[in-house]
Amino acid sequence: MFFTITLYISLLIFGLGLLYKISSWFRYSVGLEARDVSPAQRVFAFLRGLALTIFSPRIFTLLKVFVLDVLLQTKVLHQDFLKWAMHMCIYYGFLLLLLMHGLDKIVSTALFSNYYPTVNPFLFLRDFFGIFILIGISIAIYRRFILRVPRLRTSPMDVYAIVILAVIMISGFLLEATKITSYTKFQEMVEEYTVQADAEELRTLEAYWVAKYGVVSPKVKGPFDAETLEAGQEAHEMSCVECHSRPQWGFAGYTASRIIKPAALLLDRVNIPSLLWYIHFLACFIGLAYLPFSKMFHIFTTPLSLLANAVMEKGRSDPANIATRQLLELDACMHCGTCSVQCRVGVVFEALRNVNILPSEKIPSVKALVAGKKLSGEQIREIQEGLHLCTNCFRCTVVCPAGINLQELWFNVRETLLREGQPEFLVLSPLSLYRGLMPQSLERNHYPDPIDLALETIYPAGIPLELQDRSTPLVPSENGWSSTLHTSVQANTFSNCFRCVTCTNACPVVRNYPNPAEFVGLLPHQIMHAAGMGLWDLIFSSKMLWDCLGCYQCQEHCPQSVKVADVLYELKNMAIAKARSKLIEQKES
Repeated sequence: MFFTITLYISLLIFGLGLLYKISSWFRYSVGLEARDVSPAQRVFAFLRGLALTIFSPRIFTLLKVFVLDVLLQTKVLHQDFLKWAMHMCIYYGFLLLLLMHGLDKIVSTALFSNYYPTVNPFLFLRDFFGIFILIGISIAIYRRFILRVPRLRTSPMDVYAIVILAVIMISGFLLEATKITSYTKFQEMVEEYTVQADAEELRTLEAYWVAKYGVVSPKVKGPFDAETLEAGQEAHEMSCVECHSRPQWGFAGYTASRIIKPAALLLDRVNIPSLLWYIHFLACFIGLAYLPFSKMFHIFTTPLSLLANAVMEKGRSDPANIATRQLLELDACMHCGTCSVQCRVGVVFEALRNVNILPSEKIPSVKALVAGKKLSGEQIREIQEGLHLCTNCFRCTVVCPAGINLQELWFNVRETLLREGQPEFLVLSPLSLYRGLMPQSLERNHYPDPIDLALETIYPAGIPLELQDRSTPLVPSENGWSSTLHTSVQANTFSNCFRCVTCTNACPVVRNYPNPAEFVGLLPHQIMHAAGMGLWDLIFSSKMLWDCLGCYQCQEHCPQSVKVADVLYELKNMAIAKARSKLIEQKES
């Protein structure tokens, strides 16, 4: 009764969780394209797209991806054999054990008329698949806690996945071991299946099971003579052979039973087999109930992501389906860390310690953001920093074993945050070059808004009119800025400048305009001169500061070894730090 009620509760939670997850793919949206499309319209678009794909040549693409990337996981194999072996052991071991043993009343019994979990080949296969899973778990522990793959971070969800699988497998093997040695279990079997046996038959049967099946009896001890064993074998063949193969075929459980044999009677007396039974099945039910909310849900969503990305392409597929696919991709992430290992800016994490710089760590933050969870201003800033430091090199997308289009995901999340009016100063930086190449993906009127917002945050009062007049007397300003750059030795080299204009002539930004002063304000050599005179208002009102590409052409050509590009970086950092401190003061007040 307890087993049945617990199973139904677990199935109910699993079903509700599954329904919630699937519905979230149609209710939420990451990008801006489908933000006004209703869930019903997205469901209809999905069904239409599915039908058009199935009844088109793209079905062959799906079949190819299903065989190569889902069943054989060739993409993972090409990247890392050890990781591939781990995935194959856990995935196929878990899947086959679930079908053959966990769902035996539904699958095995329907397929095999003579199915019993204690006969071959089922007895052997159960242990074989279980050992596969334990090998996969061991590889996972080795990679995460011993090998320590660079940038591979272990989250509580990773630990949960390892622990719940380990508990299920180990408790299962121990349960099998204690049932092999249990005298109580033997007596229960005798009472159920040997109704007409006399006392002598029962004695010889018990002797046979002690000698051949590993039962530890408090009454019957070996060694036994051949006549007793022969009589016991006859009794066994009459009553037991149909549903019991030799326990040695369950090699893992049998090995464990030999280890615990000296304590078998004590374990049986305190009813350890029943305790292990509860632990094993409760772990299975907890794992089942929590599956839609855990990392293990990717065993369903990763294949779907691989298939969807194989036949979908932005610009050709329905934007509603693109939005649905991106929500599915968030659940398809297996937190394997492959993208973080290959990330070009992953090394920046060592300096800033913002986990959102690493692609695999951005996914949980994005999921929280999309789900509408209340995030603090600092959390939003860290997400934005991780998104805007991305160099858009596409490495994460190329190597993702789940087929997630991470590059497209980052772009959409960036635009979503910028649309919400969160000031992000990196949109003024060359690091946002990718955004400048994607205006066709954005609303034309919206494109300059984030840039204007960042500039307004840095210069809340706007650029004073008198500073726009180039005839303004060059006198130091008193607006709270430092009178000199103190942040680095490199930046202080501006004092070596004698205004030879070499840096300006080498600058590709300056060469891009027929009248550069009109478009960028102060030119590089003028900024160096203004820094020496402490004219911070002039410097920080110049667009040149933010249009600088960081190409270092100015610095390489300077005859005085002025670190021009480094000075510009320091000046930008000063402006951003000042603006951020003002934002914090405003929020605190």
